[in-house]
Amino acid sequence: MGKTLHDSLRYRWLILLILSLQYLFGYFHRVAPAVVAQDLISAFSISATSLGVLASGYFYPYAIMQIPVGLLADSWGPRKTITFFGLLAACGAIAFGLSVNFGMATVFRVIVGLGLSGIFVPAMKSLSVWFRPAEYARISGILMAAGGLGWLSAAAPLALVSNTFGWRAGFIGTGVITAALSILTWFLVFDKPEKRGYPPVAEPASPRAATTKIGLWEGIRMVFSHPHFWPLAIWCFCNGSMIFSFCGLWAGPYLSDMYGLSRAAVGNILSMVAVGLVIGSPFLGYLSDKVFKSRKKVLFGCSLITALEWAVFYVYFKELSQPLLYFFFLMIGICIGASVILAFTATKELFPLEIAGTSISCVNLFGFVGGVIYQPLIGYFMDLAGKVDGKYLPQGYRSAFALLLATGVLFFLSTCFIKEKPQK
Repeated sequence: MGKTLHDSLRYRWLILLILSLQYLFGYFHRVAPAVVAQDLISAFSISATSLGVLASGYFYPYAIMQIPVGLLADSWGPRKTITFFGLLAACGAIAFGLSVNFGMATVFRVIVGLGLSGIFVPAMKSLSVWFRPAEYARISGILMAAGGLGWLSAAAPLALVSNTFGWRAGFIGTGVITAALSILTWFLVFDKPEKRGYPPVAEPASPRAATTKIGLWEGIRMVFSHPHFWPLAIWCFCNGSMIFSFCGLWAGPYLSDMYGLSRAAVGNILSMVAVGLVIGSPFLGYLSDKVFKSRKKVLFGCSLITALEWAVFYVYFKELSQPLLYFFFLMIGICIGASVILAFTATKELFPLEIAGTSISCVNLFGFVGGVIYQPLIGYFMDLAGKVDGKYLPQGYRSAFALLLATGVLFFLSTCFIKEKPQK
């Protein structure tokens, strides 16, 4: 008796679980430097600008590889791509934990970023063939929520591990786990239901889409020449620049320097971003799919809230109460972190399913370019203002929040130009 569509619908949840765990540990590495920033400064005797360079070493290869990884996801297939790049990331993470100087740490941070660049886009490509279009935003939201759990593991748990065993143990341990998940991917994740003997789940949009083969470079040309792609690209640039620079690196020192909070308290507040990702990703996907039947309306609301929040930070950056800090970081997780999945979904829906990986990787590229630019740029502001008794001065943080406010305004304005296909 042959395998049925019902079998395919059940098996796809195992694939979603494995891909979500892969993405969880990928997100851990994005934001871990914010929690152990002071440890890294002490271990390698570096300045704030150098810390920004070290942390952004993850984003350079990640940004550069987005388009190649999208091409690999569409041609080589998600299974091979995720397995190879996952093992590379595992080796880089273990080596980073064993680094003895700044140069070695930077090189292995780059290798971690190179490896993890091959996880998210192929995972999104895989989900696009294992789940129906009407389910895509919600299922992608689950994947993004797993990233939030990775953020959580890089907040309070990493702070606890660092205090108990040292910061190196956290990176070595995650490297070992990443290697194990990559092996599972090879044996259990299939590029499409047909390769496991199941009938297809996601039907092509049209008979032509099922038969027409789009070349790799033709797919890139289609994406970058589409006028509706560019507002989403600008939105993603702003999104990545804000969340990776602030929450991924400088929020930890900010909370410590301006409010005198302990490492545990800093980890707890930073964990609210992860909580926002966990609860916000599926919730925004539900709003988009079921309530508003629109990506743009949800993105518009999230971007407006973000711009207003940066305005409050700019004016009252030294005077916010702890409950308000918890709330603001929660909203960052929802309105910046979780909302990105809707931008990816809106981008995918502009193009044929055959270039889903390419289109998502192209727009994702801009978010990591933002991280590459903003992490050391804010570090430059910190060094320019200077330090007293090991703490960065308020003037540096004021300049950083001015930059983030301007970026938040552009973030909001870009949503006004987003076009989307009507949702059925």
